[in-house]
Amino acid sequence: MIVYENSVKGKGALVGEFGNKMLITFGDSAPDTLKDYCYSIDVKNTVEKIEVGQKLIIDDEVFEIMLVGDIAEQNLITLGHITINFTGETEVLPGSIVVENKPCPNINIGTVIKIEK
Repeated sequence: MIVYENSVKGKGALVGEFGNKMLITFGDSAPDTLKDYCYSIDVKNTVEKIEVGQKLIIDDEVFEIMLVGDIAEQNLITLGHITINFTGETEVLPGSIVVENKPCPNINIGTVIKIEK
């Protein structure tokens, strides 16, 4: 079951500054100081709650969700803002999701980002 689905519609000039261990998205209301570091997406609702154990899917690559920050889902559905850490770490910032320790795949305009149950 698809919990959330969106596609990348823009790419900031500095998205590569964080290497392949972090992905940041933002809707059209991204602050000017952050726009260059973010992938732009539309603001969309989730169908169900985002939870540990679900799968983050970027195009065809699958990542297990290890941790979900307290305000991560709220930021995603109200601002289009989420930080995804591809580190497998055991701590999470309130607005972030941590997935298993694998490199983030290449992301381009049109890349589909999904969360599935």
